[in-house]
Amino acid sequence: MTRPAKVELDLGALRNNLQVVRKAAPAARVWSVVKANAYGHGLAHVWSTMRATDGFAMLNIEEAILLREAGWKGPVLMLEGFFSADELPLFDQYRLTTSVHSNWQLKALAEARLKAPLDIYLKINSGMNRLGFAPSRVAVIYQQLRRISNVGEITLMAHFADADKPDGVDQAMTRIELAAGEIDAPRSLANSAATLWHPHTQHQWVRPGIILYGASPSGNWQDIANTGLKPVMTFNSAIIGVQNLMPGERVGYGSRFQAPREMRIGIVAAGYADGYPRCAPDSTPVAVEGVMSGTVGMVSMDMLAVDLTPCPQAGIGSPVELWGNLVKIDAVAQAAGTVGYELMCAKAPRVPVVVKH
Repeated sequence: MTRPAKVELDLGALRNNLQVVRKAAPAARVWSVVKANAYGHGLAHVWSTMRATDGFAMLNIEEAILLREAGWKGPVLMLEGFFSADELPLFDQYRLTTSVHSNWQLKALAEARLKAPLDIYLKINSGMNRLGFAPSRVAVIYQQLRRISNVGEITLMAHFADADKPDGVDQAMTRIELAAGEIDAPRSLANSAATLWHPHTQHQWVRPGIILYGASPSGNWQDIANTGLKPVMTFNSAIIGVQNLMPGERVGYGSRFQAPREMRIGIVAAGYADGYPRCAPDSTPVAVEGVMSGTVGMVSMDMLAVDLTPCPQAGIGSPVELWGNLVKIDAVAQAAGTVGYELMCAKAPRVPVVVKH
């Protein structure tokens, strides 16, 4: 008998979420961000459903090649650019747009032998201090790029560290405007949070990521509850065992949970080896037969326990939603002290994926 843990992907929800993005940014073109294997959803599973996008943005050259060989002919943006000069022939062959964030990349572009110029995203350090050129250097770098024959269209690019806050883009936009100066070039600034909540950052291109998959960039589902966004990923399993506890009996490794009364618990076929967070505390939300309940005890490698008090009818074989439409992934992440991004990306390869069109 097949182990019941599985992930379901609702491609209708994915199409819906792309439409929500277009309504939020009607004048901008959309880079659909599919890094980390489409945020754990599986690029091969989802990309064709996202054909209505204007372009795909990612990190790994292997995933870019997958898209090209699957038939995508539109723009592909490599968010961290090329990692060595040796990759430039592949960027040339597969016609990839590259970000440029460091001096060595300028030299590599100037010296490369390419069949045609590559479009460039010039990365501005907006104060996040990951990648990008300081604002005071951007005008000079832009002129250097324009003198390189291997460079095609140049777009100014930046990122926001705090766009989920009401005033979270203000300081970054000051730095970006300082950097852009009189440069007449398209801009791509807005991530998911800025696309939803700071429309003045949208410009020519937006780069939604987490909202395409139906979770909140702030980590709080209530922040997007009225946007029309829908969860794409549902993590399901089932109860494979039931225990009747007396008051004082304990559950799981470390005996963390102690029954306060007589109670029934269900043992669910899912654990941290499947991608469920081991650090999830007692009462992390789950749904058993559609009824909200919570976890009890430490999450094991292959199993976790849930309280059956709210659903006394539940037993062997009862379906359990670990996150999805009823149990928001943001709520599970908040309980576990992390973010929905991490839970999506943590889905283990051993968990089968069922695609709903």
